[in-house]
Amino acid sequence: MIIDPSDLSAEKNYRLLTGIVVPRPIAWVSSLNDSGGVNLAPFSTFTFVSPKPPMLGFSVGRKGSEYKDTSRNILTREAYVVHIADRNLLQPLHDSAEEVEAHISEADMLRLETAQSDLIDVPRIAAAPVAMECRLRQVLEFGETRSRFIVGEILRIHLRDGLMTDGKIDTLELDPICRLGGPNYATLGEVTTLRTLKQTPKNAGA
Repeated sequence: MIIDPSDLSAEKNYRLLTGIVVPRPIAWVSSLNDSGGVNLAPFSTFTFVSPKPPMLGFSVGRKGSEYKDTSRNILTREAYVVHIADRNLLQPLHDSAEEVEAHISEADMLRLETAQSDLIDVPRIAAAPVAMECRLRQVLEFGETRSRFIVGEILRIHLRDGLMTDGKIDTLELDPICRLGGPNYATLGEVTTLRTLKQTPKNAGA
């Protein structure tokens, strides 16, 4: 089969790409709406873009002509929290993607306890194993749909006790959720560790 993406609508290309680019990590983002409520939504076009200073980027699309609440909230307040959810938070993470009125707090709706952040006024989700306080640094728009790629600097990282050993995150202990195509999710299956082969010096045996 050969597909010409130019023959497809934005929606059909989205469905195709989200089934091809898998699995994807999920940024579970909290922001503050105009009334001060905690907006919460998942985004699976997500990665880190810089280690120093540490920066994260995720893409926010539009519904019709309107950007999602998260985008508007971040551009207004320039602060937000990116969480990594684990298996126990799968249902509320999925439910937080439901479209509701902008003034409604998904955190309240889903009865998720929040905790005060250290450096920004946006609360974090207390049950999340990882929460990263972020300050907006850059917004880039792409394509005909003008999807916004939001880049923020990580100001503070909150980790659940026991997740880090010798400066590294224990991924199995984190048990992160990843996104597949459609309403499908996955958790970690078999994890394979490969060691780098030692290179033989070019002048060895000369």
